[in-house]
Amino acid sequence: MAWVSLIIAGLFEIVWAYFMKQSHGFTRLWPSVATIGFMAISFALLSWSMKSLPMGTAYVMWTGIGAVGAFIVGVVLLGEQLSVLRILAAVLVVSGLILFRLAPGGEAH
Repeated sequence: MAWVSLIIAGLFEIVWAYFMKQSHGFTRLWPSVATIGFMAISFALLSWSMKSLPMGTAYVMWTGIGAVGAFIVGVVLLGEQLSVLRILAAVLVVSGLILFRLAPGGEAH
């Protein structure tokens, strides 16, 4: 269950990052409220997953899911630039997440 919670926390990180962009520096009310709400949910799920997962594993996976997801959302929804180097960077992040998960010591206690 910790891994499911962690993946959902990473997905909520993508959502709050999107709403933070839409808040225009917290100058728009509802995107700002959404940012804070989704942030709270994401942090709560991350915290819950850290009860049984090693801190380093949980945090790296959470930030990696959020980073790659935010990149994809930026390209797909916000029209951000897509290039071979940016795609390669995202592939390397995902590769790092897979290696981190497979490495000894990345399992739940």
